[in-house]
Amino acid sequence: MKIKQVLSALERFAPLPLQESWDNAGLQLGLTEAEVSGALLCLDVNEQIVDEAISKGCNLIVSHHPLLFHGLKKITGADYVQRCVIKAIKHDIVIVSMHTNMDNALDGVNWKIAERLGLTECRFFVPKTVDGIEAGSGVVGLFREPVQARDFIALVKERFQVDCALCNELLQRPISKVAICGGAGDFLLPDAVGEGADAFITGEMHYHQYFGHEQQIQICVIGHYQSEQYTSEIFRDIIQKDCPGVRTVLAETNTNPIVYI
Repeated sequence: MKIKQVLSALERFAPLPLQESWDNAGLQLGLTEAEVSGALLCLDVNEQIVDEAISKGCNLIVSHHPLLFHGLKKITGADYVQRCVIKAIKHDIVIVSMHTNMDNALDGVNWKIAERLGLTECRFFVPKTVDGIEAGSGVVGLFREPVQARDFIALVKERFQVDCALCNELLQRPISKVAICGGAGDFLLPDAVGEGADAFITGEMHYHQYFGHEQQIQICVIGHYQSEQYTSEIFRDIIQKDCPGVRTVLAETNTNPIVYI
């Protein structure tokens, strides 16, 4: 099977028109007529990821975050992005990224987070339609049984392998409805409040946004990488379903650039 067929399957699931205007999702570099030797699936692309693809015989890297956000005026190896480009081209590796189109897609990133938490009756809480495609910026779902705030935070930490979550004061009522936006999702906090959610999970939040929500909503911020780390499982499921026979490899490299000391 050719790489372009894998790319088509990914884009059918999360069409490129769903990406935000500032994004650069889709094909990043490489020639897609080649036959797929294996697809390495990851959150970010760095030199270690390219090395892992080489060592595992994968000529396709599928990432969530694009390697190329800004135009390159020269490629001299001056930074990790340029070095990744050089190494990938030398080894005939194609790089594809499914970013905000996957964030906004039905059954995309936020749905995966909800699945990990065991939420039910999930739906977009900021829905939109793009070119006739159902999409949205966040997902809200329900626990089958309400949980206390401390137990909720412990569950989130366990399911997402988080050592420390950033939260406001503990909510004094049970948590049933949970709003989710993976990555840098603090812009959706007002919508989560308006939705009547008991809790809001995201990856990043600015300091001043924690103020003023005491006993209104339980904020739980778990880290950008941590919130989106299971996106690779979505890529795997798409490829295994629509491109049978293509070898998929979940990257072992932890690309989180933040060190917790």
